[in-house]
Amino acid sequence: MDPLEDVLALLDATSRVSAGLAAGGRWAVRFPPPAGAKFNAVRLGSCWLEVDGVSDPVHLAEGDCFLLTRPVAYTLASDPDLPAEPAHPLFAAAGDGVARAGDGDEVFLIGATFTFTERARALLLDGLPPVIHVPAGTPEAGAVRWTLGELDAELRSRLLGATLIAERLAIVMLVRILRLHLARDPGPDTGWLAGLADPTVAAALREMHARPAHPWTVAKLAQVVAVSRSTLASRFKEAVGKGPLEYLTEWRIELAADRLRRGDETVATIARAVGYSSESALSVAFKRSTGRSPGAYRDEFARVR
Repeated sequence: MDPLEDVLALLDATSRVSAGLAAGGRWAVRFPPPAGAKFNAVRLGSCWLEVDGVSDPVHLAEGDCFLLTRPVAYTLASDPDLPAEPAHPLFAAAGDGVARAGDGDEVFLIGATFTFTERARALLLDGLPPVIHVPAGTPEAGAVRWTLGELDAELRSRLLGATLIAERLAIVMLVRILRLHLARDPGPDTGWLAGLADPTVAAALREMHARPAHPWTVAKLAQVVAVSRSTLASRFKEAVGKGPLEYLTEWRIELAADRLRRGDETVATIARAVGYSSESALSVAFKRSTGRSPGAYRDEFARVR
């Protein structure tokens, strides 16, 4: 089992490719907080990125990209000291799929927004730094550069299905950036993704994802991944920020929520499928986690669908 693929598939990660941004001369554009995670890549030229709450601006060279993991405002500019104009009027006027700022075409960026449910954001992005910067010159960024080139080509081609392909490629870009971040800098973060960077914790996560309904205990997990119970408990808590069984409970709730959204199985059937001995046991855990009973959750989702 691949926990990252598991989570992205289950939590309905979607992408929307935005209009490109062409700029030249002296320019600065202020963007409101995105609805989800925000990706941008510099295809031509260079510029500066300033993110609210991040002390130092980031210089983006040609080929660089970044992932903004928080819903916070940010600015792209030729000079971080320039006053910025709001992005909305520029992108509203982007009839040809390209917004324009300043004077000229010295700089060109493409971008996409990734949206998740609120619970998915907590699972996938909590613990990550607010900005993940991927410089073009790093050896590990080759796979990101390839995906970026394909994404750019689809946007420029305007062939049938180009938007759909570009949105799928944007999801590929998200996965590649997350992979690269985990390989490059796993240490400072805590959370589910950080757990994937620890071989022992990742092995335990794979076991829980492969058999979520199994009656796991910390001792049983430790035996399967060939470490002591205390070692697994300590490393899991340090990496993920919670114990193995607490994580397992949250994952079972996510699985139950997905089944409630997608089908008409009884709550009792779902309870057995995700590892609860009875409908009432799942109902208690589900309400503790989400604030709603399984039936209320299903009804609420049906109303907004």
